Amino acid sequence: MGENFINFVEAKSNLKFMFTGGKGGVGKTICAAGIAYHFAEESEKTLIVSLNPVHSLSSVFGQELWGGQIKPVKGIDNLWTCEVDISETVNKYREQIARRLREFMKWADIPINPDPFIEVATTNPAFEESAMFDDMVDIMIKQGEEYDRIVFDCAAVANAVRLLGLSKIYGLWLTRMIKSREEALSLRVKLSFRKDKIMEEIKRDPMLADLLSMNQRMKNARVLLSDAEKTAFFFVTIPLALPIAVVKRFINMVEAFDIPVGGVFVNMVMPESVVKGRGVTDYLTNKFKEQQGYMQIIHRDLRELVRAYIPMFPTEVTGLDMIKKVSDALVSGELPV
Repeated sequence: MGENFINFVEAKSNLKFMFTGGKGGVGKTICAAGIAYHFAEESEKTLIVSLNPVHSLSSVFGQELWGGQIKPVKGIDNLWTCEVDISETVNKYREQIARRLREFMKWADIPINPDPFIEVATTNPAFEESAMFDDMVDIMIKQGEEYDRIVFDCAAVANAVRLLGLSKIYGLWLTRMIKSREEALSLRVKLSFRKDKIMEEIKRDPMLADLLSMNQRMKNARVLLSDAEKTAFFFVTIPLALPIAVVKRFINMVEAFDIPVGGVFVNMVMPESVVKGRGVTDYLTNKFKEQQGYMQIIHRDLRELVRAYIPMFPTEVTGLDMIKKVSDALVSGELPV
């Protein structure tokens, strides 16, 4: 194993934003909850945020936490949750695009009904992903001053990588859009023989103002997401072939977006004690041997990135008592026995 989770965190005194991701069903949410529980127990004001369209924080904590608002977790001090509701942001996007399309068609003197174009533009399936990214950035910027630590529970890793990578993609797109808009405005002024008014026209343009504002927002997001002292992405896997392969593949993708990789948590590890003593079934023995083979692959390929092992518990992880056990395993970092 590489540096354990606690030593990793203590070596980065400014670490504020932590993300958990991995293949579906590997335990991303319980790891995020365990991380948040640890910091709250250390008297640090902590917020855990679900970026998963199918929220599960309410189920894990055993409390009604849905609604899109920041809510305190009952039974522990210093811990708040938020299950992000993107519906308001999606509606805002649709209104903005409809308004800007109408403005553009009026400005360009295009004598057609803009409503069909607005309908196509505002039913874009990428809206929800963009809205989730926008709300995530809002939380990082606005709540970053309010909380000592913010833990994000992401969706399945492919969605998480796309989501976090949007800051880089948006940056490239916005740069081109701003340049195109400036050129169009300049041409319009030149055609009207008002060359002295070019900069004045550009500064007054509401569409360009929106693009410049969004571009600055993306720059701020990229600064936060790529800062290895403030941000870390933790992958969660279990000792099975597919989840391990997913983690190995997506580590490179996260790094390609300049997002710092914090490490790997290995969840659902069977302790050796389950195959000792009387009454051990062949099924348990075979499953333990199978896991040992996959653990060797993890040690071979991911050893330096492994931060902690979380045991396979005899009961479902739900409620603060079980989350504390996950937190204790993260603090220990050791293989369960």
